[in-house]
Amino acid sequence: MSDSLTRGVCLRFYLGERDRHGSRLAYEWLLDEAQRLDLPGGSAFRAIAGFGRSHRLHEQRFFELAGDCPLLLVFELTEAQEAALLERLRGEGFHAFYTRSTVEYGMV
Repeated sequence: MSDSLTRGVCLRFYLGERDRHGSRLAYEWLLDEAQRLDLPGGSAFRAIAGFGRSHRLHEQRFFELAGDCPLLLVFELTEAQEAALLERLRGEGFHAFYTRSTVEYGMV
């Protein structure tokens, strides 16, 4: 029996833990928008440290309750779902660095 794979794309958004879109945390807003578009899922991951264009190191320290850590949001999508998500983000004026890669995915 062979597994059926779907060809699609992986979108990875790189955000800061404190980044905002309007009055909301950017990662929460992005996940909510993905749900509104009925996308199959998305995940947010917190990094322990990282830096971006500013070359300023962002990291979690033991005594901080709310850190300034980098976040990674990942979505595995069909090309049509990708187009719908990016169109929504552009229409809402959402700004974030992202990467796109071609993937195959499936269920076992």
